[in-house]
Amino acid sequence: MVEQAIELLDEAAMVAFGERIAAAAQEGAVIFLHGDLGMGKTTLCRGVLHGFGHVGAVKSPTYTLVEPYDTARGRVYHFDLYRLADPEELEYLGIRDYFDAQSLSLIEWPERGAGILPVADLEIEIERAGTGRRLTWQYNTEKGRRLADKLI
Repeated sequence: MVEQAIELLDEAAMVAFGERIAAAAQEGAVIFLHGDLGMGKTTLCRGVLHGFGHVGAVKSPTYTLVEPYDTARGRVYHFDLYRLADPEELEYLGIRDYFDAQSLSLIEWPERGAGILPVADLEIEIERAGTGRRLTWQYNTEKGRRLADKLI
């Protein structure tokens, strides 16, 4: 498995890369988004959702844990597990019902759901790089490999 990377200079570039992810995501997938507070995880999700045709606001589901979006291209779930106290709380949410072959799941702070969440097809790490951001990604499944190959 080869780790791939890109440096993005600003918010517009982050949104554009999210749109690129959307274009590459022709089938459902689970994508983990890693990074400290303020690194742009939700901005990246906004780009993915715009790429799926969503035209409204994209807010971080920090308090609701998940925000579902029905788009012309299919269902997208945006998870933010930052405030999750215990991974078992996901069982009460009915977490397993969200993951199917057709849906795209974007999961911020996935480490908070360790042991409950499925294996990510693709994992993206976002770090500060000067005034911009450096994104590195790696795949864990064949579906994730196909998605990663399209991002090059």
